[in-house]
Amino acid sequence: MPAPETLHALFERLGYAAAAIVYWRSARQKHLTPAVLAGAALGAALGARLLYLLCDPAHNVIFGGKTIVGGLLGGLIGVEIAKKLAGIERSTGDAFVIPLIVAMSIGRIGCFLAGPADHTAGNPTSLPWAIAMGDAVPRHPVALYEIAFLLALAPLVVALRRQSPFEGDSFRFFLASYLAFRFAVDFLKPEPHVIAAGLTSVQWACLAGIGYYGFVLTSRTWRRDDRPDSPLPLL
Repeated sequence: MPAPETLHALFERLGYAAAAIVYWRSARQKHLTPAVLAGAALGAALGARLLYLLCDPAHNVIFGGKTIVGGLLGGLIGVEIAKKLAGIERSTGDAFVIPLIVAMSIGRIGCFLAGPADHTAGNPTSLPWAIAMGDAVPRHPVALYEIAFLLALAPLVVALRRQSPFEGDSFRFFLASYLAFRFAVDFLKPEPHVIAAGLTSVQWACLAGIGYYGFVLTSRTWRRDDRPDSPLPLL
């Protein structure tokens, strides 16, 4: 069987490829410029590694691991910077939702197959659905939890995209929902680097993202000139 690192890398690349296919097959992505895509890619790469550095300061940040939460938040910031530089005011986040769900779901298959050696397996548990992943220790299959969550979330964001009069709402709902899920499920992971109040850096990043979207939605609720074509910040 391939090494855990090989399995993880293989499914990560498969996830990227599948997401690219889903993205380019959708006609709704025509308005996205290369600047927006470049901002998303660069921001995601930097965010994934920088937040991972806070999770594991001893790890090499350039050639070491990545975290999805950091990638999502970094990509979000990168897109907003690119849009400011390019003078784009419309929301662009809806275009990324389904490709992200596809990429993340496939990538988590690699995490599950890699087992504890990949540092993404859950804590030991005696629950009946626990799975021993390479070390004979029954654990929470947190990667499978995440795949199930993402697959359940997909039809909800598709329905919201069709029904909401506001561009970007499906992305906001997707990201806020995923951040809430990760905040909760990370209590089931053996993450040793708690930084404050019993929470890890990833959990604090999740709270920051959720708080921001709470602010965005609250501001929209109270804004008098709120219209479907009114620009809203952050995708």
